[in-house]
Amino acid sequence: MSEIELQQLRNAPDIAAWRLRLATWVESRTIQFIIIALIIVNAVVLGAETSPELMSQYGGLLKFIDKACLTVFIIELLIKFVAYRFFFWKSGWNVFDFIVIGFALAPAAGPWSILRSLRVLRVLRMLTVVPQLRKVVAAFLHAIPGLLGIVALAGIFFYTAGVLSTNLFGQSHPEWFGTLGSSLFSLFQIMTLESWSMGIVRPLMETHPWAWVFFVPFIVIATFTILNLFIGIIVSTMQELSTLPDPNKAQAETHELLQRVEESVRQLRAKLDANDQN
Repeated sequence: MSEIELQQLRNAPDIAAWRLRLATWVESRTIQFIIIALIIVNAVVLGAETSPELMSQYGGLLKFIDKACLTVFIIELLIKFVAYRFFFWKSGWNVFDFIVIGFALAPAAGPWSILRSLRVLRVLRMLTVVPQLRKVVAAFLHAIPGLLGIVALAGIFFYTAGVLSTNLFGQSHPEWFGTLGSSLFSLFQIMTLESWSMGIVRPLMETHPWAWVFFVPFIVIATFTILNLFIGIIVSTMQELSTLPDPNKAQAETHELLQRVEESVRQLRAKLDANDQN
């Protein structure tokens, strides 16, 4: 949880001192470094568990380390919940951590066993712990409204090109353009420039020599225009957010200023009380 949520807890009325100390401790740099280290260790263990050879030799140790890391994550989450209480749910990062750890607690057998395979999502907790990664995710989420227009434009363009390519090349090359679905998939492959020339277009040009008239403009528009629009909006959003003042720093400066004002008021009251006594 960021400094903003921690400051909200400090400003809450009738907040118990032990809860504030507990929240400050669990959000301290030392504890966060420990959590980051455990996330990295847990990620390595989850990767090692995919190897039959490693599991046959060190399966017991790997499962023990995995359970130990999960136990620490659960304890951390419980400490935050006890310290923040209803403030805990105001942070989307905490909700994300709660869901990810909930997947890891799913039973290994039965209809819920498939959720247990999602325990690898614990690696994504790195996004909630490292502030730099949170900024990148925040920038991407902030860019989504702008990306929706590009997605709509790309959808319309792909649908039009898919219908057109199906009508033009569906009968001669049904394996690539026989149906609208296969046409859209082939066009997506062409957009990524993956084997588009030797794999699809050149064999197709043996039957339709003029096919380049369709595919060259498609690549120019889909690959070099629409994709660059995606990248441009994300980069522009990140630059915009980087120019904004840091809310954590501003909150900390405001808190420090209030502390200085309170100290000045206490000193002034002490002087006034001393003058009254004289």
